[in-house]
Amino acid sequence: MDVRSALEAENIRFVRVLWCDNANVIRAKAFHVDFLAEHQTQGVGISIAQQAIPVMYDAVAAGSGLGPVGEAWLVPDWATLNPLPYAPGHARVLGDMVKDGQPWSLCPRSCLKRVLAQAAAENLQIKAAFENEFYLLRLTETGLQPADETVFASTLGMDLNWAVINDITDALLQQGIPVERYYPESGPGQHEIAIRYSEALQAADRQIAFRETVRGVALRHQLRASFLPKLFADKAGNGCHLHLSLWRNGENLLPTTAGDLSPLARSFVAGILHHLPALMAVTTPSPNSYRRLQPHFWSGAFRCWGIDNREAALRVPTNPQPPSPTHIELKTIDASANPYLALSAVIAAGLDGIRHQLDPGDPVAIDPGNLPDSERQQRRIDRLPVNLGEAIEHLKQDAVLLTAFQPELAQAFLAVRQAEWTAMQGMTLDAEVQLLLERY
Repeated sequence: MDVRSALEAENIRFVRVLWCDNANVIRAKAFHVDFLAEHQTQGVGISIAQQAIPVMYDAVAAGSGLGPVGEAWLVPDWATLNPLPYAPGHARVLGDMVKDGQPWSLCPRSCLKRVLAQAAAENLQIKAAFENEFYLLRLTETGLQPADETVFASTLGMDLNWAVINDITDALLQQGIPVERYYPESGPGQHEIAIRYSEALQAADRQIAFRETVRGVALRHQLRASFLPKLFADKAGNGCHLHLSLWRNGENLLPTTAGDLSPLARSFVAGILHHLPALMAVTTPSPNSYRRLQPHFWSGAFRCWGIDNREAALRVPTNPQPPSPTHIELKTIDASANPYLALSAVIAAGLDGIRHQLDPGDPVAIDPGNLPDSERQQRRIDRLPVNLGEAIEHLKQDAVLLTAFQPELAQAFLAVRQAEWTAMQGMTLDAEVQLLLERY
């Protein structure tokens, strides 16, 4: 790629080099194009302490192993360069963290690359997509309020919001992100835009671009967009379901010719379920996440899987025609998760299931919350962690996930989670929303 020509063609002034930290706050440093030569290869410098910053404030989490001494470099991956339709004159490029000339062990994007390399060594390719829900909010004299008062799939909701939804869609398409479906969600002012699946690293990159784009376009319409898992006590929460499929030599390995889940896919599912209590410290990493994860709310509050079962933590959707099924859906995840780390952990868990030929048991065909406790126990269906503190304790004991992260990243990530849990465990919902509304 001729980077300079690409930037000049779009009249770019500033290039934002993005990273997503261990609190899943998307951050950037920007350089002016007049100084491209200085930054094109080496990128921009950041303190290594940036990977120890919790969501509450810009201060280093205790026990992270990081401090004021040390520099990492955000090296642009120019294949991810995109002019920003919602910020003319600015472009975005995703950065890989490099230290001492080598990929830094605390880089979330490099972590995902390592896990994908392990899958590739077993001749497996992973494709994925994040399916986001978000609220559009309007600033009023009494604070931020939903942009409308409509219900699920309301055509009125579409009519009221067509302009901003069209602009979001156009901005995504201009960045090469295919948009598949759209509809208003269950909450007032809540929407879902589904994008096409892709190779796993690109899927994580697209999740960063998606969040940035929705927020940036909403601002141009005098709206605020928020992906925070739980904004309103009496309204639907925001999920960010993760869709996954396994491939080998261009063939989807999930379905059998009989229309069942293949043995390989069953073991992948079993691995995710086995590690799910620990995974939740990564996939639902905010104290606010657990306000959404309630039984009977289609959020995946119980550890089980099911065919077309929206109450199961892991759903296997079917297709009306073969091949079917073609992907699995993890529901116990939201957009407060770092997409690189979430994908890394989920894939590592699934690969562990394949290596040990784990079996997920029979699929659950009813709402697990309606089963008697004795039957849930018999069928190995248990309630997942009800707060971040519980999930942290599970992650501390999960050797497979900690190994996937490697020691330095695991230490910093756990320190950030613990700092957030300690600071926020007694907060009211209103206090959480005030703090986190525009972080996610």
